[in-house]
Amino acid sequence: MTTPLTGGEAVVRALAAHGADLAFGIPGTHNLEIYRHLGRYGMRHITPRHEQGAGYAADGYARTTGRPGVAITTTGPALLNIAAAVGQAYSDSVPLIVISPGMPLRHPRQAIGLLHEMPSQTEAFRHIAAVSHRVSSVAEVESAVARAFTLFRTERPRPVHIEIPLDLLETAEPVGAVRLAPAAAPARPAPDAVREAAAALSAARRPALVLGGGARQAAAACLALAERLGAPVTTSANGKGVVAESHPLSLGVALHSPSVQKWLADCDVVLAVGTELAESDLWSGPPRLNGTLIRVDLDPAQMYAGLPAGIALVGDAREVLGGLLAAVGQQRQDSPSSAPEDGPSTTADLRAARNAETARRDARWLPFLAAIRAVLAPDAVITSDSAQCCYYGALPHLTVDPPGRYLHPTGFGTLGYALPAAIGAKAACPDRQVVALSGDGGLQFSIQELATAAQLRLPLPVVVFDNGGYGEIRDEMAARGDRPTGVDLPSVDLPALARAYGGHGTRATTPAGLSSALRKALTTPGPTVITVPEEADQ
Repeated sequence: MTTPLTGGEAVVRALAAHGADLAFGIPGTHNLEIYRHLGRYGMRHITPRHEQGAGYAADGYARTTGRPGVAITTTGPALLNIAAAVGQAYSDSVPLIVISPGMPLRHPRQAIGLLHEMPSQTEAFRHIAAVSHRVSSVAEVESAVARAFTLFRTERPRPVHIEIPLDLLETAEPVGAVRLAPAAAPARPAPDAVREAAAALSAARRPALVLGGGARQAAAACLALAERLGAPVTTSANGKGVVAESHPLSLGVALHSPSVQKWLADCDVVLAVGTELAESDLWSGPPRLNGTLIRVDLDPAQMYAGLPAGIALVGDAREVLGGLLAAVGQQRQDSPSSAPEDGPSTTADLRAARNAETARRDARWLPFLAAIRAVLAPDAVITSDSAQCCYYGALPHLTVDPPGRYLHPTGFGTLGYALPAAIGAKAACPDRQVVALSGDGGLQFSIQELATAAQLRLPLPVVVFDNGGYGEIRDEMAARGDRPTGVDLPSVDLPALARAYGGHGTRATTPAGLSSALRKALTTPGPTVITVPEEADQ
């Protein structure tokens, strides 16, 4: 049987059929036919105050739930507004679906002055997203959605843009039963490669594990393998918390540390799971590894990127790690003579060395981060910005254990991520604590989303370390011997601004004051901006 559906209804029906229950977006003249059908198919909607915020919120939703985030824009400037968020999702392998209208099917190549007209939205987004697909019929809408979910399940998950021409949005065409992405078995590596890797790990005297975001679904197996091998574990920013950072074998986010890089170079086997081993995690070029590098990744191209794999295991991380764990067997655990020469004591020494390298720089944040950790529940979700307090402070020093999460914009390194991502995470999991960490410069890229958080009335603390502008760039200018230019920003009363948006605000000048303010904010409906001045007492 066939049913007449407009393109707008077809896309909502397809999203709902694949389990999408929430969309972030801003209604516009050209996308109203999509909005008409959201309620009918049981999809909730949150209206941010800028499309970039919609993208970051959908990203936060996706990272927290493991399900694709959905964002809806209108044509032209609205779609371009979400581009930075799409680029961030691409960099961090986040499943995101962006739905937009486009110019009509028979729109001429030459501009004719239609509202929001641009030469080609799909061409623009083909260079930002994994896929940018302009459909040519109503029936193709549901195929495009199914293709996106197939990509998320079988390939490295990255954002997909689907464009529906304006005339198709409003045109009803007969379509059949909803098209669903087919079930797909997890990708498995070659058995010979698993055996080779297991043999190398079993024989290793100084093994190490490096975990990225792609290891998250294999967290239990990663920990079991590390314990069996007695192997210290370090992670990328996206891998933070895959293995409990309070575990004796965990070095936390430490790939940028010279001491840890030197230790990795001396390891005879390094197992890297779901990580690019890229400059954005290392803060430098790839380290020189003298031992065997075993790489595990769903994306075959990663076997040649940065540091080429000595042993390549292409497949789903859970499948690969399960196979490795079985193949390694019990010999290292059962035989003390085969245990690593240094083990957990090395981990403690490496932690101390890592912290000593940056002790003077990081000291200003540590008491406040300890205060935050003491207040938060183990499963709290923390979002962060590209701010010094986050990548120098919280990433290496704020301990996160499963099932807690830490969401950080790695790679693309956008500013303004923390607040809207926290809104997405809190909307997805209203019963979990969610806290945003930001700097005063980055927060103002998306500060209008305080209005969104206030409208939702969900408790959402926003902790802002205020250093009077763009502190990182100021420091880089000074290191070059340049006169700081354009980096010192006039002071803004951020707590007062939060109150103006309908939220709450206060200042915390001591760790005890931050603890008190944070406890209150976690039970107060709406956002609470807590400003920690640069000169705050430690």
